[in-house]
Amino acid sequence: MPTPDAPRLHRAARIEDAAQEFFLRKLGRRPRRPAIVPYAGYGAPGWARVMGRVLLTRADRDADRRPQKLRGWRSFATLPAKGVPVTVEAGDVSTEVHTDRSGLIDTVVKADLTPGWCRIRLSAPDAEPVEAPIRVIDPAARFGIISDIDDTVMVTALPRPLLAGWNTFVLDEHARAAVPGMAVLYERITNARPGSPVLYLSTGAWNVAPALTRFLSRNLYPAGPLLLTDWGPTQDRWFRSGREHKRATLERLAGEFPDMRWLLVGDDGQHDQEIYREFLHRHPENVAGVAIRRLSPTQAVLAGNLPHAADERPSGSEGSRWICAPDGAQLWKQLREASIV
Repeated sequence: MPTPDAPRLHRAARIEDAAQEFFLRKLGRRPRRPAIVPYAGYGAPGWARVMGRVLLTRADRDADRRPQKLRGWRSFATLPAKGVPVTVEAGDVSTEVHTDRSGLIDTVVKADLTPGWCRIRLSAPDAEPVEAPIRVIDPAARFGIISDIDDTVMVTALPRPLLAGWNTFVLDEHARAAVPGMAVLYERITNARPGSPVLYLSTGAWNVAPALTRFLSRNLYPAGPLLLTDWGPTQDRWFRSGREHKRATLERLAGEFPDMRWLLVGDDGQHDQEIYREFLHRHPENVAGVAIRRLSPTQAVLAGNLPHAADERPSGSEGSRWICAPDGAQLWKQLREASIV
């Protein structure tokens, strides 16, 4: 029973918890043990944001055995390990945190790490310890990329529900297509701005983080932390707001890296233009530029929009940092012409 001071869970969250308890009882005859799924984090000298998830897996399952067809639904057929203590070892500092009701950990720990890619250790009772990569951003860095994923680096056709559901749950992950020219664009930018971090901000669920990481690597995108959201109901609502997740994350990054100027990359198929325009207006000092990938007429229809939607760039000096193009090659040309890179 919750304590009098504890917030009451939303009905959807209580239903979700009851369903998980039901499946745990049904599967109780099979021995299960926790397994840690590490996610790439980020930080700066002195601190690191650590992210990961603890799931309950069959104890008798061969960890090296993977199905040939990696359907998206497998990422969602999981059981979280709630309230599990996880020890985070970053350098000489050890910190204990607990998983939330979705089995997630998302915490900031003290860590004296060298700029670049580092690794920290995550361990939990009865689970194999794992290492999580951390991108430590150099304090001298002044330029970075924050990129959307759906229809910006990967063809998704969101938010059309049926097609998005097919792409997410049914399609083999190796059949997912990359947006033409975007990997080359990011490579050119990071070569022109050595040491620039790349962060991938999406409304996607943490369930698909491993598949997204494999997709980015397979298609030669720069490695970078994924900033995703939990799938399903929250403590106070039926579904999480993807737009609020993006807004809150951008605000958080502006506070964590006040001297950083970000290139915000997205597309015109969802709400990226609206969110980026608001952030540019609130934090012009933190925005080097906005690059919007313009969907084709067919892609716009699949995403639920009218073809050739109106350009939503802001007016005045802020508009000079706003570019639109249909692919990575033309975005690169306009970025160069605008002296953004």
